[in-house]
Amino acid sequence: MLLGFMLLGMVFGSDGIISIEFNNFNITEDICTVALIFIMFYGGFGTRWKEARPVVVKAGLLASIGVFLTALLTGLFCIWVLDMEPLFGFLIGSVLSSTDAASVFSILRSRKLGLKYNTASLLEIESGSNDPCSYMLTAIMISMITGDSDSGGIGYMIFSQIVYGSLIGVAIAIVSSKIMKRFGETRSSFDELFVFAVAILSYALPSIIGGNGYLSAYIVGIILGNADIKDKKTLVPFFDGINGLMQVVIFFLLGLLVNPSELPEVLLPAALIAIFMALVARPISIFSILTPFKSKLNQQGLVSFVGLRGAASIVFAIMATPAAATISGVGEHTLFNIVFTVVIISILVQGSLIPGVSRKLKMIDKDEDIMKTFTDYSQDNDIEFVQVDITAKDPWRDKTVKDLPIPHDMLIAVIVRDSEIKVPSGKTKILEGDKVIMTAKNYNNDSVIHLSERIITPQSGWVGKKVFQYSPNSNELIVLIKRGDETIIPRGNTILSENDILVVNEIQPQSK
Repeated sequence: MLLGFMLLGMVFGSDGIISIEFNNFNITEDICTVALIFIMFYGGFGTRWKEARPVVVKAGLLASIGVFLTALLTGLFCIWVLDMEPLFGFLIGSVLSSTDAASVFSILRSRKLGLKYNTASLLEIESGSNDPCSYMLTAIMISMITGDSDSGGIGYMIFSQIVYGSLIGVAIAIVSSKIMKRFGETRSSFDELFVFAVAILSYALPSIIGGNGYLSAYIVGIILGNADIKDKKTLVPFFDGINGLMQVVIFFLLGLLVNPSELPEVLLPAALIAIFMALVARPISIFSILTPFKSKLNQQGLVSFVGLRGAASIVFAIMATPAAATISGVGEHTLFNIVFTVVIISILVQGSLIPGVSRKLKMIDKDEDIMKTFTDYSQDNDIEFVQVDITAKDPWRDKTVKDLPIPHDMLIAVIVRDSEIKVPSGKTKILEGDKVIMTAKNYNNDSVIHLSERIITPQSGWVGKKVFQYSPNSNELIVLIKRGDETIIPRGNTILSENDILVVNEIQPQSK
């Protein structure tokens, strides 16, 4: 789909059928920067911290040291093999050093690829957090090319990018979450507009003082996405739509900006760079970092392959194009055209092969749901369907429907008996083994229904305990237990097992 919008932009561009003359790199950079803010923010917002926490150290190293190694190796390849100017070679390596969060998120979620060993979380954290490092390397190379910074200035730039971006991001997220909790009774439209503004502020504020705005936006997204805030379920589809729109805008503008007639002259070096990064630079970076953690070889192989280059790299190339054009022997749009072509090859070839490679490496986990978020438990329908399994000790057993003490606003819609579906009447008798499907009105007041998850780990101390003994908080009630493929409605004597996922309703304190 994204390639389709890029091709559409090329059709409208100066070399296309419509022939719109558009070559303003500054406007494109500004628009794409805004788009990347929301892509980065939503990448963090959609990340489940509980799932990501076991792999956060690995992902952090991949997003920092891995990016640096990829940039270094790619730069050396451009210099030694393709005979490019050293500064230009390392600039290409820096611009292309990060994996593309938008592409990785889209492919994993659209194909619903549940991966073993928390690999999906590893890829999401890495691809979502490595753009800031690539941006920082690109900014350093631009400063070296233009001569604006000495070694001391570059050192301070690294410090300010990381420290200011991180601290301001954490501060904005904490203040924002407190505001949203304080005004929890406000209509949900306020939440959407407020978080929209927070996402922009998270980039703008650190950028003013030299911090990394992309890093800040990602951190704010993670903290807000994992905070106990009201109406989070309305924010997910809202920002999902914004994220999709921003991706479309970026790829259409990039297609509009490129001149296809200039691409053949950079096709060979771009193809060689893409092949080198996919088969050499990325695998070396991944294996050198993950091997000490004793990660599975098939996991390392898949992580190496899912090194997609995307819109962020092209946006960084737009930012660096004026500086690159000052290097002797480098054409005005050479950097942009090379990076554009590498991205096309990466998305077209690697992106389409990810599902197949995942299966070949036996990394698909059918029990893992990549689409699971914090807000999947509430539905938007006015009617809910619930299932009641009739056991030998059930008081409904052997009673007719008309004799059941069913509340007036509930109804038995269907009875499933030995794979046979029955529409009941008042005279229908309920038998042992029946699955009784009932309807009820959906409850929409989220101020009293606040669902979250708890995972029973070996260290938690709750393994083997009964549900009635689970009391970390007197305001909590376990309403559902997910145990592998099994869904359990708990009773007081239900025994908790390791790796159980508890869906808990927590009563929020009333605001004064």
